[in-house]
Amino acid sequence: MDLKDKVVYKKLDDKDIYIVGTAHVSKDSVRDVREVINTIRPDSVCVELCNARYESMFNEQKWKDMDIVKVIKENKALYLLIQLVLSSFYKKIGDMLGVRPGADMIEAVEAAREVGAQVVLADRDVNVTLRRVWGSLGFFKKMKLLGILLGSVFSDEEITSDDIEKLKQKDQLEIALEEVSKSLPEVKAKLIDERDIFLAEKIKSAPGKKIVAVVGAGHVNGIVKNLSKENDIDSLMELPKKGKLVTILKWIIPILIIGLIVYGFIKGGRELSIESISIWVGVNGILSALGVALALGHPITILAAFFAAPLTSLNPMIAAGWVAGLVQAWIRKPKVSDIEELPQAIGSVKGFWTNPVTKILLVVVFANIGSSIGTFLAGGWIAKNILK
Repeated sequence: MDLKDKVVYKKLDDKDIYIVGTAHVSKDSVRDVREVINTIRPDSVCVELCNARYESMFNEQKWKDMDIVKVIKENKALYLLIQLVLSSFYKKIGDMLGVRPGADMIEAVEAAREVGAQVVLADRDVNVTLRRVWGSLGFFKKMKLLGILLGSVFSDEEITSDDIEKLKQKDQLEIALEEVSKSLPEVKAKLIDERDIFLAEKIKSAPGKKIVAVVGAGHVNGIVKNLSKENDIDSLMELPKKGKLVTILKWIIPILIIGLIVYGFIKGGRELSIESISIWVGVNGILSALGVALALGHPITILAAFFAAPLTSLNPMIAAGWVAGLVQAWIRKPKVSDIEELPQAIGSVKGFWTNPVTKILLVVVFANIGSSIGTFLAGGWIAKNILK
């Protein structure tokens, strides 16, 4: 078998490294992966998967064990929602082309086991990647990113086999976030460049002398460039810390709002104070409730968001989405069957908005967005009334 067109070969000390660049939704890539592994019969096969993505592919029980209440309390709702949106995007492409998303990685794992090679999960944890991407963006850029991701659920654009060549040149996460990457270079740095370094280090440290690495074709050049370098990947696993300014603002804003209301009482008496409180409750509550309504939350959940948002906006320790999500989960706690249906549900707009699991996640995120916008609008309105 001629490997020249299928692999990039690198000699590193006493190791022979064969890198297979694949398109994650290409039948040809699936076939190439098996042929390369069967021909080389390596000691190790490195795959572009982290433990979480591996579990989602090979352990169907994983979804059944999910505790949605724990997800909300640990503030992971947003990142789980993003993962599900991305999964919906990949599934849509796979359905159009008749290939299961990630089939190349599944084939690599199965072929590795058949030849007795050790499987190395070489990618950085997807939650770390998403958190580092999210943490690098300001509020408005975050909203843009979220809007594009949710927009991909509604997109019905046809993808043909001709598009495979384009897919071969990019990482699947990069494809999903392509529009954002054009205007936000910091996204590409966290999404692609950092993972090139991480993958290269994992490949170098894989056990044995013959290593096959199966990665998206968009990573190949970056990996080759970093194989000969010494890189510290511990820093790439660090979660972004909230800046001092953000922490200060979380406390300063509530103090300012309360201060303005008190000042309004001193300046204009009871009438101005009541007007300020009404603005705060009305704007904050209505926008948060509207967010829950857009997520098709239960009427009781909508009311909960309305009453919770004005209070949680003054308490940095609690979020309106946290309250709304827990209420939605209490009213319609997902059944095992709902969780089992997630892979099918995320394949359509209707499924995404009606499945109890995704509905809860949408409630959390949209309630928080509404409350955040309401805080700034109401705060500005109150300040304008009192300081005029």
